[in-house]
Amino acid sequence: MNALSAATLRLYAQLDRSSDWLLPTVARAAFAAVLAGYFLASGLTKFDGPLQLSSGAFAQIFPKAFEAAGYDASKLGIFAHLVAFGGGVAELVLPLLIVIGLFTRPAALAMIGFIAVQSMTDIFGHMAGPETVGALFDRASDSLILDQRTLWVVLLAILLMKGAGPLSLDRILRQWVSG
Repeated sequence: MNALSAATLRLYAQLDRSSDWLLPTVARAAFAAVLAGYFLASGLTKFDGPLQLSSGAFAQIFPKAFEAAGYDASKLGIFAHLVAFGGGVAELVLPLLIVIGLFTRPAALAMIGFIAVQSMTDIFGHMAGPETVGALFDRASDSLILDQRTLWVVLLAILLMKGAGPLSLDRILRQWVSG
């Protein structure tokens, strides 16, 4: 029994040592495989051309205000235009930063904030129903907001806490700066 316990402890120690490079590398790969395309496609819907916001940007980000303005974006203030532009740019830039591993920690933190705002917009702006919002600690794991986005945030929290890992531009930048 002692041999089994010792072997188990050695395995756990090896996993602990590997986690600093393996966990963030796998987290970035999972983000690239599962979420990057989603965010990039969504970001592209915010623009009709370079620096030209689409009406979809306002419908997605400010659904009630856009409806109240008769779906005329010119009736929305500068704040709405800046937020829509910033949101669209964030959906395009932040996933790319995470995938290439550049400024990964700030990008992951910004993505977590983005997901929180996105979720609040879906719940209160788009009036998502209970089946879409879901509930934590229930038996169902298929709600689009609470269940899925909780997992998204956990994935990003790994990158926030551990960084990008060895296969990243962050590592190259860190080596270059430290000389």
